[in-house]
Amino acid sequence: MDKSKYLYISLLISLSFIWGSSFILIKKSLLVFNEYEIALLRIAIAWLTLIPLCFKKVFLINKNIIIPILAVALLGNALPAFLFAKAQTQISSATAGILNSLVPIFTIIIGYIFYKKNVTKNQIIGIFIGLIGAIMIISGESKFITNNYSFLIIIASLFYAINLNTIKFSLKGLSAIEIAGLAFFIIGPICLIILFFTNTFDKISYEPESIKAISYIFILAFFGTSLAVIIFNYLIIKTSALYTSTVTYLIPVIALLWGKLDGEPITWLKLLGLFIIISGLYLINKKAI
Repeated sequence: MDKSKYLYISLLISLSFIWGSSFILIKKSLLVFNEYEIALLRIAIAWLTLIPLCFKKVFLINKNIIIPILAVALLGNALPAFLFAKAQTQISSATAGILNSLVPIFTIIIGYIFYKKNVTKNQIIGIFIGLIGAIMIISGESKFITNNYSFLIIIASLFYAINLNTIKFSLKGLSAIEIAGLAFFIIGPICLIILFFTNTFDKISYEPESIKAISYIFILAFFGTSLAVIIFNYLIIKTSALYTSTVTYLIPVIALLWGKLDGEPITWLKLLGLFIIISGLYLINKKAI
């Protein structure tokens, strides 16, 4: 194995830990802020941290990539931020992390339908196995309303898969930082403006736990969004959309560990569903590089 592959594996593991920790950070932030405020703050802070890295690039953007960048901004960042925060008002951080592991399954489906990527027999079997695992996890939730909120994670995972394929096939030639910066320059200012019409700043001023909650959101924005998106985009460019999506192997494991530490119930059905999903991912990604 050459040095570049060691680098890719190291980045993949780092990304898994960062994103695997994001679900517990959302959960803790929800103690003070509502789901909309968390998503808005997350995107606005991420945009502000990316400004120094790519401010000049915004004015040099090629009009031919505006639509793909818009897709990355909305489907890869804005909408998932809202969907995950909304879903976690009703489901545990561990469940959110497990269902997020559906991203590779959707990645290969989108790649096949829209980009004519070849699909092997093993990958087809893996897709069905992964979906069975997801169904088990959703059916294991005790409340009907919780089941419905689980589907928000599935929709977000689908959006991530579209984002992966868009970066790989429609944004060739751009660096990871450029893609992240341009995407957040579309949605960041809008989210910051909307924040002024919410109670966010009042909560920061008067809520006793607001400083702790805002620190969680800052970590979520800087590490879980800005830095993670740059790493993510870099891996897509240097490897493949499918290989990068295997980050979801470790994300649910990290999410489960954080959930357990925070006292969340981890059922055998949830663990079995996770095992089945990972088995499906193994078949899908057998020859990812």
